[in-house]
Amino acid sequence: MDVDDEPVRGIRTLADVYERAHVAQEEPCCFEEVEAHQGWKQAMGDEIAMIEKNNTWELVPRPTNRKVIGVKWDYRAKQNTDGSLNKLKARLVVKGFSQKYGLNYMETFAPVARLDTIRLLIALAAQKQWKIHQLDVKSAFLNGFLEEEIYID
Repeated sequence: MDVDDEPVRGIRTLADVYERAHVAQEEPCCFEEVEAHQGWKQAMGDEIAMIEKNNTWELVPRPTNRKVIGVKWDYRAKQNTDGSLNKLKARLVVKGFSQKYGLNYMETFAPVARLDTIRLLIALAAQKQWKIHQLDVKSAFLNGFLEEEIYID
């Protein structure tokens, strides 16, 4: 390739991009769309049921002397490799951008394990004849422990 050659670029319409990503048709843009769709309501119900099952929080009166962090729903439509809809996921997430370092958290992280690492650990466990205990990956983040009290609204 010569330095003066023009790069080859493909051009797609925005409608084609949305069609290929299935974003426009499947992920809601507002709560009114969620209320009208049974699948999204079921996904929200599943999330609340998992939170309650794991005793993730305790309902208390709103404190007057503590910072309260808001929450919001995050909606994602998961696709199969062929582009068809696999499942609808709704997650209740904390608006972490309102936190201030040293006031209402010490550190924030999202642990993610690569598939290669999981395979290596399973192979090692098989070789050493260790017992393996499985956690539901869907709610693994709920199994951590906090040292500080956090209030959400």
